[in-house]
Amino acid sequence: MLKKDNFKQNLKAFFQKYKHAWVLLYVFIYFPWFAYLEKHVASNFNVIHTALDDKIPFIEFFIVPYMLWFGYVAYAVLYFFFKNKEDYYRLCTFLFVGMTVFLVVSSLYPNGHYLRPHSFEHDNVFTHMVAWLYATDTPTNLFPSIHVYNSLGVHIAICNSKEFKDRPKLKLASFILMVGIILATMFLKQHSVFDVVTAFVMAAVMYSFVYGRNFAFGRSKAKESFEKQLKHI
Repeated sequence: MLKKDNFKQNLKAFFQKYKHAWVLLYVFIYFPWFAYLEKHVASNFNVIHTALDDKIPFIEFFIVPYMLWFGYVAYAVLYFFFKNKEDYYRLCTFLFVGMTVFLVVSSLYPNGHYLRPHSFEHDNVFTHMVAWLYATDTPTNLFPSIHVYNSLGVHIAICNSKEFKDRPKLKLASFILMVGIILATMFLKQHSVFDVVTAFVMAAVMYSFVYGRNFAFGRSKAKESFEKQLKHI
């Protein structure tokens, strides 16, 4: 009985300490929506293409930074989740609002491209990885590029966090990885230049909102309202 009570107390303490985890419930909105788009936007879409796309070569080695994106974003969210709630809320707001805009755009304006090569010039581990990527990720639902947008969001969060104020080497490493990921989207023929540019535009708009003066005030009011509702549950 005592062990059961201790477990309940520890569980309650855990949720009290990390109640800001509720924000992550967004994944239950994003992934089903994205999966639906991936399944239903297959061929009848608006083609995204710019003249510059044809001048960018395919370079399979960029699969490395492209795949590192998953860890880059996940690690940043978890790091701020445990280290700094204010930075965590800012990053999640930046990411999730932009990701929602992407879903809405893809729903209202189905889009895709025909940039991928039909065959690879080289046969190596990197082209094998790209082949796997092509097989699992359709060339649809492209803009604004979430790979680009989220990479910008993570690096912006790092540069604006006091947790990294005296850590210039980590900021530099983040910048290099961010640039590598952005370039990878084009060199792997995953995205058009148009997708990248629109991601930058959306990031600029969200930056002014999330890292502006009014964000902390607005979030504190929302948090206060949310916590009041919790007390009545």
